[in-house]
Amino acid sequence: MSDSPVIALAKDLISRQSVTPADAGCQDVMIARLEKLGFKIETMVFEDTTNFWARRGTEAPLFVFAGHTDVVPAGPEAQWHTPPFEPTVIDGYLHGRGAADMKGSLACMIVAIERFVAENPDHKGSIALLITSDEEGPFINGTTRVVDTLEARQEKIDMCIVGEPSSTHEVGDVVKNGRRGSITGDLIVKGVQGHVAYPHLADNPVHKAMPALAELSATVWDNGNDYFPPTSFQIANVAAGTGASNVIPGEFHVQFNFRFSTELTVEDIKRKVHSVLDAHGLDYDLIWTFSGHPFLTDEGTLLEAVVSAIEEVNHKRPELLTTGGTSDGRFIARTGAQVVELGPVNATIHKVNECVKMADLEKLTDMYQKVMEKALA
Repeated sequence: MSDSPVIALAKDLISRQSVTPADAGCQDVMIARLEKLGFKIETMVFEDTTNFWARRGTEAPLFVFAGHTDVVPAGPEAQWHTPPFEPTVIDGYLHGRGAADMKGSLACMIVAIERFVAENPDHKGSIALLITSDEEGPFINGTTRVVDTLEARQEKIDMCIVGEPSSTHEVGDVVKNGRRGSITGDLIVKGVQGHVAYPHLADNPVHKAMPALAELSATVWDNGNDYFPPTSFQIANVAAGTGASNVIPGEFHVQFNFRFSTELTVEDIKRKVHSVLDAHGLDYDLIWTFSGHPFLTDEGTLLEAVVSAIEEVNHKRPELLTTGGTSDGRFIARTGAQVVELGPVNATIHKVNECVKMADLEKLTDMYQKVMEKALA
């Protein structure tokens, strides 16, 4: 029995070892299919990252599928049931690195577009794909650079589905209609190194910093809202000392991260953190790394189409959530576009033996096609 179109394409993509930022020919496979449908293709290479922008049509509204061909490393291959880049079917599940995150989604996008265009060759508006090989990496030369290019020439995205694995138990049970913001602080608290037997001749930065860190961790930053959980402050890494038990350290390094709601701004967070550190009289350096603002799509044509499409396929309404990490959707949402994430179950992403239920890929293809029918037909 031959594979269905979506499973065959997913297998082809999974077999290519596109570990960040490599693309390994995945985008060429997709481009070849899109060119046959009349898409205009623009390959955009920035530094080590390969991206492409493909568009069919010139009119508004502009409906976009966004995703990435890169995957995280396979990890210890001895722990895989099957080789990670040899797509294998086991009990109705397609196994391989990228099966769920997110080569399965990419296959669904392509096949859904092929079916939609075949049935609606004169659809209204435009369809586009924004595909990168830098989502799992530092996200510097990928989607954000393509969006900058589009913005510079005033090419405005109206609606966008990001194919990240958003589902929890079955495909379409959860739609991510927003994401929290993220900002990281790298803090160095300065003291004076010395012998532990002579603490009066030293100044222990760990001892000095602890009350301030305790205050930050106990702070209620906000209470969240109808769409977002409360802002979270978490210490991720700490380091101090020489490794010797008789030396008071001269510096204390602390890395912390905020996942924040729309109730706070970056400026609010920075102001509060600095005020706490200053109030405790610390001598410190603090470097901030900003990853993205929170975004929310709580109404509009796209969300209505996505919810309706899922209800038609699953016969139940999806849950709308903003939980989880960041995604490339944050770069697209800042343009004012409606953005939602809809993709496979995320239970095995980034793990050994990553897999996706083949029936879910067929359903996801139907969902993507129905969304386009509701938004563009």
